[in-house]
Amino acid sequence: MSVRTEVVAGLTTFFTMCYVLAVNPAVLSATGMDKGALFTSTAVATAIATLLLALMAKLPFAQAPSMGLNAFFAFTLCQAMGYHWQQALAIMLIEGVVFLLITFLNIREMILNAIPTNLRYSISVGIGMFIAFIGLKNAQIIVANPTTFVGLGTFTATSILGIIGIILSGVLMARGVKGALFIGILLTTIIGIPMGVTVFPDHWIPVSLPQDISPVFCKFDFTGLLSMKTVMVVISLLLVNIFDTVGTLIGLSYKTNIVRPDGTIPHIREAMLSDAIGTTCGAFLGSSTITTYIESASGIAEGGRSGLTSFTVAMMFVISLFLSPLFLLIPGAATSGALVLVGVLMLDNVKRLDLSNVSEAFPAFITMITMVLCYSIADGICLGILSYVILKACTGQIRQLNATLWVLSALFVLNFIFG
Repeated sequence: MSVRTEVVAGLTTFFTMCYVLAVNPAVLSATGMDKGALFTSTAVATAIATLLLALMAKLPFAQAPSMGLNAFFAFTLCQAMGYHWQQALAIMLIEGVVFLLITFLNIREMILNAIPTNLRYSISVGIGMFIAFIGLKNAQIIVANPTTFVGLGTFTATSILGIIGIILSGVLMARGVKGALFIGILLTTIIGIPMGVTVFPDHWIPVSLPQDISPVFCKFDFTGLLSMKTVMVVISLLLVNIFDTVGTLIGLSYKTNIVRPDGTIPHIREAMLSDAIGTTCGAFLGSSTITTYIESASGIAEGGRSGLTSFTVAMMFVISLFLSPLFLLIPGAATSGALVLVGVLMLDNVKRLDLSNVSEAFPAFITMITMVLCYSIADGICLGILSYVILKACTGQIRQLNATLWVLSALFVLNFIFG
């Protein structure tokens, strides 16, 4: 392990995951939030969370706003459920504080263990399908249809550019190109210039001072949040964040060969704590929930083994604050490739699903398909857990149900009745 190796590993991770600087503002700005401010909040929140990880856990991982939970923020909370983005930010803050508490009290592992393995995998797959659907929708490849609800859109400059971006990203990733998603976004943006989709503002320059963060900084609105619906939203956020973070940490830890013989992972609690603190800080900054990025595996493959790798990633995100004109130039259609390919990567957990038992397969299917059809991650989780409890209870397998599942099911039913 050398300083040069760790720095190169950090640079590799940064270029593999820096697509978040284009995609996160594009997704969250659909709520009416200021895109320039969102760029700053994304970069700063990522830098803070990853720096905390470097100093506290000393692991070669990176943390940034979740590609699943930013979709939850924009399309479930604000569009499907009718919250204003200021209220959604307040919900993110509440979730961050609760996340901190359950991490300090070691409740996170208890909740994780209470949810059946099949449902954990199906939640991950469902979020991937939902993200891919959003990518297709943003590029106008999939559009609303009054007869069939959704259908293929017409060939426009935007949809054609989106198709090009998806194919480019797929080819680059299939060929094992490092930073494939970022390169795909960059090339698609360039192709969009003669097509008239990528538009240069007047007096554009590639480098500038950081964008003003004040339009989204601490813009919390707690009015109207004292309801069962909000409780369900916070529970859904916690469940997704727990599965996402713990699953990624475990997977990355095995890649670094730091797992002890008894299966425990050194500094795992510190890594979870940095994630929880990052989520809370991100809410203040105007960003969605923070999670550990699986793209950290690219830096690990380059030899990253210590906190110096994650420190390098954090510093690169600080530097990127001065490159906002470049990232904000990227049209929404150019990010579709990244969103679809992230969905493809999250589909990996399908092979871990137990499909031999209908009482396991049916709830998993309900979880995945309702996330997309209801346009809501929260509804997918609720309906998946409810169907699991009902099937197990009605097929003589009630002993497979624990107290946590019964409590969650009762809350979900109350939410559907009174929410």
